[in-house]
Amino acid sequence: MPNSPFWLGGVAASMAASFTHPLDFAKVRMQTIETAPGSKKPSIFTVLRTSVQHSGIRSVYTGLTASWMRQMSYSLVRIGVYEDIKSRLSKNGPPSTLGLIAAASFAGGLGGIVGNPADIVLVRMTSDSMRPPLERFSYSNAVTGLFSLAREEGVRGLARGLGTNTARAVLMNASQVGSYDYFKSKLLRHSGAVFNYQLKDNLLLHVSASLLAGTFATTVCSPADVMRTRIMSSTSNDSLLHVVTTSIREEGFRVLFKGWTPAFMRLGPNTVLLFVFFEQLKKGWNTLNT
Repeated sequence: MPNSPFWLGGVAASMAASFTHPLDFAKVRMQTIETAPGSKKPSIFTVLRTSVQHSGIRSVYTGLTASWMRQMSYSLVRIGVYEDIKSRLSKNGPPSTLGLIAAASFAGGLGGIVGNPADIVLVRMTSDSMRPPLERFSYSNAVTGLFSLAREEGVRGLARGLGTNTARAVLMNASQVGSYDYFKSKLLRHSGAVFNYQLKDNLLLHVSASLLAGTFATTVCSPADVMRTRIMSSTSNDSLLHVVTTSIREEGFRVLFKGWTPAFMRLGPNTVLLFVFFEQLKKGWNTLNT
């Protein structure tokens, strides 16, 4: 069976992001909204409804070009490198769970580094209208945003939040991509005994394994995701430690899981769509080349 092309994961991730971008838009806004102690936090539906009421339905797709740019850099590398390493490990038999986690973590770190500039542009575009008019970035699309970021803030600007973003990318790939293969193999092996129904390598298996992976990844990545969003949406040079301690002091430890529900509502469907598209694209590619 021929190997799938390196870029296939980026295409699958871009397809998934096209459907789930409004949820990503709402998640970023919920993570950057600062609420007074004791006040009610807006729900994902409130954020989306408010945006539509004020700016129309197109507003919830603000930053979609940045989302595509992010997937064709970050996800392309994290999935492509992981699949390549997994293929090499599989030459000597089925790779161990620890080996897959290590491969996913390494690939995720590389993806986080490559995709960091696009991530900054995405966060800024989706949260821009929440800033005072004179402090807005006003990127018209991802390409102009990237050039503006590089021109105005230089290398330091392109690397803003790199440490947090890379840590999140490591956690994300290990907990999402790595766990998908783990859940997939376990369901194939034990579904008959546990559920009295033997799953096969088909759409139902892909949806089940990806839904479990999305739930696991949301929980593992939430703290790093919140801090990454706050650092990238800021123009200050506050350190990660300062951002973390200030956030916890003012909002409590629950701030580390702020926006978990919209994060899952975005990452759950995104993970399902990502792997369903990826599996189908691989199947189509292999069919064309056999």
